[in-house]
Amino acid sequence: MDFSDFNLNKPLLQAVEELGYTTPTAIQEQVFAPIMAGKDLLGISQTGSGKTMAYLLPIIRLWKFSPKRTPDTIIIVPTRELVVQVCEEFEKLAKYTSMKIAGAYGGTNIKTQMATIAEGADVVVATSGRMVDLILNRTIQASQIKRVVIDEVDELLKLGFRAEITQIKDLLPSKRQTLMFSATMNAEVDALAMLSTHTPVKIETSTSGKPVEQIQHFYYTVKNTHTKINLIRHLLKTDTSMQKVLVFGGGKRMADLLHAELSFDFPDEVAVIHGNKNQNTRLRTLDDFESGACRILIATDLLARGIDVTDITHILHIDVPDIPESYIHRSGRTGRAGQSGISIVLSSENEMPLLNQIIEQTQIRITPLAFPDEVEISDIFLPDETMKGGMKIIQVKQKKVPEKGAAFHEKKTRTKKFLSSLPEKINNGYDLENYSEPNMVVWEKVKRRNKKNPQFPGDFFSNQHNQYFTNETTLCFSIPPKHN
Repeated sequence: MDFSDFNLNKPLLQAVEELGYTTPTAIQEQVFAPIMAGKDLLGISQTGSGKTMAYLLPIIRLWKFSPKRTPDTIIIVPTRELVVQVCEEFEKLAKYTSMKIAGAYGGTNIKTQMATIAEGADVVVATSGRMVDLILNRTIQASQIKRVVIDEVDELLKLGFRAEITQIKDLLPSKRQTLMFSATMNAEVDALAMLSTHTPVKIETSTSGKPVEQIQHFYYTVKNTHTKINLIRHLLKTDTSMQKVLVFGGGKRMADLLHAELSFDFPDEVAVIHGNKNQNTRLRTLDDFESGACRILIATDLLARGIDVTDITHILHIDVPDIPESYIHRSGRTGRAGQSGISIVLSSENEMPLLNQIIEQTQIRITPLAFPDEVEISDIFLPDETMKGGMKIIQVKQKKVPEKGAAFHEKKTRTKKFLSSLPEKINNGYDLENYSEPNMVVWEKVKRRNKKNPQFPGDFFSNQHNQYFTNETTLCFSIPPKHN
């Protein structure tokens, strides 16, 4: 079927035709009717399958003009870039309607976003934290919300936004339509869907975590990070098919290191994007990458979902992701909308177990490639490269325990005199109950010490005198009454 078979009005159908869309994807075809019927829905589809358009089409079709122009639909996404992309996609589809959308995200002035929504907006798309702020300060009237879309659910949970999603759910009215979309299905996503929806329609157009079929997967076995950088430099210089390359650099520090190294050879062709960059810089960098002004873009995993750029020819992974789903999302930035793409992993020996785990769980055929002879192999290792790249080695200092030995201090003269005369006093039947009070303290010390370390001759511990060392009651009451 094609979009003309959908129950679209003329303005929406005209916008779709102008965008060049004729045949809907599987997820777009299957979710349209349940959303139009007002049912809750959980849609699982692989990256690049058109999930954004799948929920925007019925939302725009269901819209009815209201003079109040207060939002009745909210869309929650994990990153700022996705906020911008959803807004852009919406404006293209709602081109011939008077429907308005407003985007909001953290890191910018909330008052400006509040003013935009107050001027009139039918749909608000925002990151989870900023959406909570807008509802709590009553910029968005929670009682007016009829429809909630939670996009990229698995990524939201991975980034730790479950508390915000739960808070939004509790603030909204119970009678609402909830639409959840995810690229992968796991226990967390399923549990959140059970708590947030009412008898949802589950639509899964592909196996959870299944890669795009148009992508070819390869890997190199590389000694260390500096050698990986040398290999990336060699591939970018020699492979003419690398016209638009996305490099995943793991964390922010690794992305900056890679950018600094490649900038010497490709000064006007490489850019970096990560969470420490301000929003205007991030958006400008993505625009340059989309237009072709920038050939090489280095990014972190956090922004993998926010990069919806067409015609990406190659994905380079400078490290192996911790979980297979992250590799699916990374490589899914290429091979979009039916196009082909190539994903190349640079794996050290320590990262091979992670790569084997990806191959086993996703059933992807990742072909090994021979390491080029002309690439220099570096002997310089980063401090944390004995484990997986990006992981710190925490060395716990062992507490030094001093060796135990004999006491180093000299006994007091009075104590030495008492100890030397005590055996003779006891053997002569000395009455301890009438013993003077100062030396009684010494006597108790003798009792405690001799339990573990006897220091007196054998006759001192004869059976007839043993009671003075073992019967603690006798010892306690041998102190004069005035000191009880």
